[in-house]
Amino acid sequence: MGFFGTYAYEHGSWKTLSEGELPPLAEPFLWIDIHDSDITSVVYAPAGPGAGVAYLGLTPRTYFENPNASDPTDVLREAAGLAAWWASQNSGGDVTAKQAELLAFLAEDEDPNAFEWDESENVDEIDDGEVFVEVKTRRFLAALDLPLPDGLS
Repeated sequence: MGFFGTYAYEHGSWKTLSEGELPPLAEPFLWIDIHDSDITSVVYAPAGPGAGVAYLGLTPRTYFENPNASDPTDVLREAAGLAAWWASQNSGGDVTAKQAELLAFLAEDEDPNAFEWDESENVDEIDDGEVFVEVKTRRFLAALDLPLPDGLS
């Protein structure tokens, strides 16, 4: 069984929520929902040029092998939206550099049948952030210059 956790960042601090709970939040906010160490859903507002929803690890469409599990992803758009969100929290900054940094964390829709295990790959050399989405989420939050919520540190 993987890691599950739901957290909301508003008014400068984190609160832990029930799994999948997205209550009304005051802008600016960032909500993260970690599902089974495989998907982190990120909902943020204001969305700026983004749609306000991004994923780390896998997208629901890929994970559940169902194109109706989530809207199609546009990682460039969401990286721009998240960089704008970051800039609003940090009195500006190099938004272009932040967008490029955040882009590396975001999940794109993939064909779930396209995964092939490389038998020659040394499993000891695989980065934990590529296996456990909670590790990637911690790194993502650090890139946003946010503290970690209790339970995720």
